Amino acid sequence: MMVYVRFKETQSWENRLPGYLFGIWRFGDYFCFFDSRLSKKQDIGRNWGLGKGSEVERPSEEVAGQVLNTVLDLGINLIDTASAYHASEQRIGKFIAQRRKEYLLASRCGEHSNEPPKALGVGEPCEHTYYDFSYKAVKDSIDQSLSLLKTDCIDLMQIHFGPNPEKVLDDGETVAAMKDAQEEGKIKLLGASTGGDIARRCIASGDFDVMQLDYSLLSRRDEVLVNLCGQQGIGVLIRGGLAYGRLTPRVVPHLNELEPNTRAKITAWLNLVDGDPDLLIALALKFLYRNPNVTSVLAGSKNIEHIKKNIQLLHLSMDESLLEQAIQVG
Repeated sequence: MMVYVRFKETQSWENRLPGYLFGIWRFGDYFCFFDSRLSKKQDIGRNWGLGKGSEVERPSEEVAGQVLNTVLDLGINLIDTASAYHASEQRIGKFIAQRRKEYLLASRCGEHSNEPPKALGVGEPCEHTYYDFSYKAVKDSIDQSLSLLKTDCIDLMQIHFGPNPEKVLDDGETVAAMKDAQEEGKIKLLGASTGGDIARRCIASGDFDVMQLDYSLLSRRDEVLVNLCGQQGIGVLIRGGLAYGRLTPRVVPHLNELEPNTRAKITAWLNLVDGDPDLLIALALKFLYRNPNVTSVLAGSKNIEHIKKNIQLLHLSMDESLLEQAIQVG
């Protein structure tokens, strides 16, 4: 779910990114937990998470098409996906390529799907991916993404780092392939989805226009990186802004399953909003947008009504003192 609430222009950006965006792979009922006992993350293109039946299965073609068109109808104007997310790119191309002028498009390279394009969404899908950051693999991946997405240019291409990100940067083949694709007019902006020391290295390199970072009211470790990006004129996409479901109504029946420190913080925040779990979402979003260096917040849902409701919560007026109290919780 994303809306074009606020635009931020930076020195190096060719385009302006919206203040809220839609992550194609996160098609869960609200948002996903990392805790394996709670995980219900979903993808428009692949199965994801634990559970049974429809809880973890990729949405049907019909549902995927409805959600994609609805988010555009709601004014959401940045779609984020990845080559590793199996049928996601194909479904975007199938259902909204004809509306391409209505949205900015972001994808990723380096992690690849094992499902051949012709088999996507057919039969028993393979849920595995593999990493290949070589020049040829990345160039081929970008070309395949263009084909599946049915577009001649992707606005933002991000590195989808794997288990050895240092080597990816040391080798330099991935960045070289992305820059060549940029020179060829196939992509406009370069980005990286990472955090910590690797993010610092990416920021310092001067190669990237956008960084995707994990940041929320619950997890503030990378706040310094968010602010560093702002100082460097680098755009910031936030993933995990709702703490993978922990800052949504889904957390309520599972509070006792969380680790004690996390449970204590969430309980305190719920008390601040009089126990209303919907206002927990509003509180989390207000926290993110109080930081002027945050460009866009990445989230998602396969439930259209939840998407509409969360957009309303984003616009909800909230007392600044309440937010300050929430921040003091830690």
